[in-house]
Amino acid sequence: MNKQIKALFILISVLILVCLLSMFIGSVLASPSDESGSRIIGQVRMPRIVLSALVGVLLATSGVILQGILRNPLADPFILGVSSGAGIGAAIALAIPITFTIFGMSSIPLFAFVFALAAVFVVYRLAYVKGRSSPETLILAGVAVAAFASAILSLIILVSGRLRPIYFWLLGSFSGTSWADVWNIIPYTVAGLVIAFLYSKELNALLLGEEIALTLGVEVENIRIWLILVASLMTAAAVSVSGLIGFVGLIIPHFVRLLIGPNHRWLIPFSALAGAILLVVADTLARTLFSPIEVPIGAIMSLVGAPFFLYILRTRTVGGKR
Repeated sequence: MNKQIKALFILISVLILVCLLSMFIGSVLASPSDESGSRIIGQVRMPRIVLSALVGVLLATSGVILQGILRNPLADPFILGVSSGAGIGAAIALAIPITFTIFGMSSIPLFAFVFALAAVFVVYRLAYVKGRSSPETLILAGVAVAAFASAILSLIILVSGRLRPIYFWLLGSFSGTSWADVWNIIPYTVAGLVIAFLYSKELNALLLGEEIALTLGVEVENIRIWLILVASLMTAAAVSVSGLIGFVGLIIPHFVRLLIGPNHRWLIPFSALAGAILLVVADTLARTLFSPIEVPIGAIMSLVGAPFFLYILRTRTVGGKR
């Protein structure tokens, strides 16, 4: 059996193991043999575990896509302003005294989703010059939009006075997860994974540079637009149900690439599984480390991700070369 296939089976086994462990670990010892324990496992922990795994898949896969098309090991799903837009959308939804539900999504995730996509659209329009965009201008536009969005977010918090709920959402959490949240993002997860895998050949070509990719028959600008849209949709879907969780799309693709190489045919499924494992473990720690107090999962990921980001920044150039 191919060693990559064996490694995939190992990752799947590890994911199943951490999910089972997470199911029975918590402030309350739950057993499926009694009614209350069965309810806790089936209605509280299981949807939370499944959702954290799906969000991990979404963020890690979108990280692979963005690092591939931008040819930048420091790129992650939030670099194009997705998190900034989502933060503004969630803040507006939390600030206004109106709640509603559309297609199973409440006002907060819906606003976060819409504004995340709007931010990406603005970033791309800013970076689109003379009929094309470049990785460098996309990154710079993303930084500019993020800075502007941060100022808007501060004004919303100041005017509304809703510091606590907005700040808690911005830190990211899976508390209060339901099966409805799971069903809402499954289509984005499946579609995103399939599309990313189908474009693995083009992503491999883009790693060689735009000129070489063009000679290989890759329509660079069209592929870049399409894959940015796919990655942004995946990230917006994840952010809409979990709040802001950074560094997953940075850490996982980079770590997996060091282990198995840059071939996206394997990088995409390996990163998806590793992202799921990372977030299930991180969420388990978030709800058990200081039980009964729950630590925002975004804070845990920042503690892990910030040093990792500095490590990459120190050891590699922006272009990804030593």
